Amino acid sequence: MAANLYDLAYEMEKGLRQSQEYLALKQLYADVEASEEARGIFENFRNVQMRLQEKQMTGQEITEEEVQQAQKTMALVQQHPLISKLMEAEQRMSMMIADVNKIIMKPLEEMYGAMAE
Repeated sequence: MAANLYDLAYEMEKGLRQSQEYLALKQLYADVEASEEARGIFENFRNVQMRLQEKQMTGQEITEEEVQQAQKTMALVQQHPLISKLMEAEQRMSMMIADVNKIIMKPLEEMYGAMAE
């Protein structure tokens, strides 16, 4: 049965790659990459995001200056129509994956939920 679960997982991967959400995300990402301006803004945004996450994970304090820089970067990202569409598509994809994860985890939630009663 375990091998069957892996087969199902690979089928899900294939389904994900064929989904409208993924295809839209892939196209929007290509559009951002094709635009020098959008790509620069997006890369800067991701770098700022990663630096802040790294600091959080290592317990370092995030300065007010870093918060302001992140807010400015986010404002630029939100104002750029191409990047804004990409981020909306990322959010839809993330929601779909979260929904699938809920479905997959349902047997464990039911089992452990029954133990708590």
